[in-house]
Amino acid sequence: MPSAGPTAQEIVSNDSQPNAITGYVLVDIDHRIAGIVARRQTTSLAGMFKAGKNPPDVKIGVGDSITVTIWEAASGGLFSTASIDRMTPGSRTATLPEQEVSQNGTIQVPYAGRIKVANLRPAEVEARIVEELKGKAIEPQAVVTITRNRNNTVTVTGEVTNGALLPVSGKGDRVLDVIAAAGGIKAPAHESFVRLTRGEKTANVPFNTILADNRENVYVRPGDVLTVVRDPQRFTAFGGTGRNELVPFDAAGMTLEQAIARVGGLLDFRADATGVFLLRFEPAQLVAEMLPERQGQIDTPMVPVVYRLNLRDANSYFLARAFQMRDKDILYVANAPLTEVQKFFNVIGTLASPVVSGAAIYNVAR
Repeated sequence: MPSAGPTAQEIVSNDSQPNAITGYVLVDIDHRIAGIVARRQTTSLAGMFKAGKNPPDVKIGVGDSITVTIWEAASGGLFSTASIDRMTPGSRTATLPEQEVSQNGTIQVPYAGRIKVANLRPAEVEARIVEELKGKAIEPQAVVTITRNRNNTVTVTGEVTNGALLPVSGKGDRVLDVIAAAGGIKAPAHESFVRLTRGEKTANVPFNTILADNRENVYVRPGDVLTVVRDPQRFTAFGGTGRNELVPFDAAGMTLEQAIARVGGLLDFRADATGVFLLRFEPAQLVAEMLPERQGQIDTPMVPVVYRLNLRDANSYFLARAFQMRDKDILYVANAPLTEVQKFFNVIGTLASPVVSGAAIYNVAR
């Protein structure tokens, strides 16, 4: 008989041991399974970049431009001018021209020589300058300011208004701070994902997750690359539902209960309420937790899983409300067994109709 897909019995009977080529595991959704799936560990910025919980330590690097200002306790010193008349006290300070830190990590300070500044904090450079000028200047004091920060920067790109290379401030900037500095995101929040790359590590999290959980709004570090990606989340519906189509997620995500409602629910004359299935790939570790008796049979990192929900049990509606949908899930509702019988009789009726019509015409003709 023609069919939109397998029956519930066929899906159950084809459950096989997972392997590298074919096979899936069948899991009935109950309170234990729903709890395990809800606790599934997802990518986390806070978990991946634990060092990002504290502000970065901003240091001077090669290529940065800095300005040095030197004070002396009295006028008439190396960096100050004496009074030339009774009306002016003279100057006690001097600001050196802006300098770019050389390839060997130094700058030039008159009477102090080449000062090593690379990988040092501004306060440490100030102390070095003062130490070198002791005995030459009159009780010197120094202030070092980073005017052009080329090393302590974060790259922001992707679906932002203005991609840019942004400096990291000493107070510490978080993910949302640098995205705001780049003009904010262009895509809808529920379709946006933030991808943070630091060294060889990369984490990808939904933008709404960062908005909802402040722990995910970690501090960025010099050299980080922050990319905002637009990735609409969708699931596919097949079988005995009101509509068979590709369905986008709502702004706040979607549960299995909402997904069934979005596609028009189950068709009364066709759907098998005991055969509501959700198909997705799950990590082997999660499958082993759900089905410990099959742990030794799993030899692939991702396992095809078919979740089954029996909507003839009223408790299943509460489970469906707690079960979160994920991107690229497949929702399939099998046909009821009686549907196949109805199809059979429809075919018989179609084939017999010309014979009945011919007999009726023959009887009339007689």
